Amino acid sequence: MLQQTITNDTPVAMLTVGQLKEALGVIQSAPVQTVQAEAGKHYVYGIDGIARTFGCSMPTACRIKASGKIDAAIKQIGRKIVVDAELALELAGKKTGGCK
Repeated sequence: MLQQTITNDTPVAMLTVGQLKEALGVIQSAPVQTVQAEAGKHYVYGIDGIARTFGCSMPTACRIKASGKIDAAIKQIGRKIVVDAELALELAGKKTGGCK
């Protein structure tokens, strides 16, 4: 069998299945740095994530975010919103002010 040299310029279409598996195995075995979430944390993203967490509509999720009750659970940079779902549910359940 003729062994062909594989370089970075070799088109994927020219590889055999075995060569492709071997190349992907090298990529998968390479150490990858990932951000480890703290144990017990569950993050949701955006207004849609808030709506799914609380089981409400998008406008209601906007009102919940704007109310400030869950601000401690929200991290926002520009338009990107990251919410700690469990903390948000805990904060929304706490009563602040009003009659006792």
